[in-house]
Amino acid sequence: MVAEMIGSALLLAAVVGSGIMGERLAGGNVAIALLANTLATGATLVALILTFGPISGAHLNPAVTLADAWQGGLPWHEVPGYIAAQLGGAFLGVAAAHLMFGEPVFHASKHVRAGGAQIFSEFVATFGLLAVIWGCTRLRQSSPMPASPVAFAVGAYITGAYWFTASTSFANPAVTLARSVSDTFAGIRPQDAPGFILAQLAGACAATLLFRWLAPSQIEATYEG
Repeated sequence: MVAEMIGSALLLAAVVGSGIMGERLAGGNVAIALLANTLATGATLVALILTFGPISGAHLNPAVTLADAWQGGLPWHEVPGYIAAQLGGAFLGVAAAHLMFGEPVFHASKHVRAGGAQIFSEFVATFGLLAVIWGCTRLRQSSPMPASPVAFAVGAYITGAYWFTASTSFANPAVTLARSVSDTFAGIRPQDAPGFILAQLAGACAATLLFRWLAPSQIEATYEG
């Protein structure tokens, strides 16, 4: 749980902090700001999964935790603690980023991310994320969430998904909630967050069901030994 909290805090510090830095240095060029935000987030994800993967699995995401528990990889009694740690860490990370850049510790975002296209984007983003995770478990040797292939695959996927989804690929309920209290480049209005979260959970569920059908023996083997 401590690993999940610290990992989530560092992830949000990277997402929000790089968004602030990118916006300040980009001179009004939103594409450059987004590129800076993207590269920092993808690189940080790789580092965090490599660091905390051997300890907690480095879920850093309630959708991943719920999918993992659903498939038997994590005992259900550990799920509330994981999710609480992820949420707490995410808000701590936002606060840290704001303090580093002289912003209010928490401030409700005014960044509008509403509409069917945005919500569908989050379904696609999270579906793809879970598909990448389940697909990479084919390379598993001893851990249900192998550090090396998942770290680089997830980092690469999120880097790409920032650009091919209209929502810039939140793909994480904890990230979504925490970014709702950041009135910065990376923020999302609190009233837009519920739609994102529902789409993320639906995407995670769809990808997990798909891989139960595509590779049932692989998922069973992941949790048997």
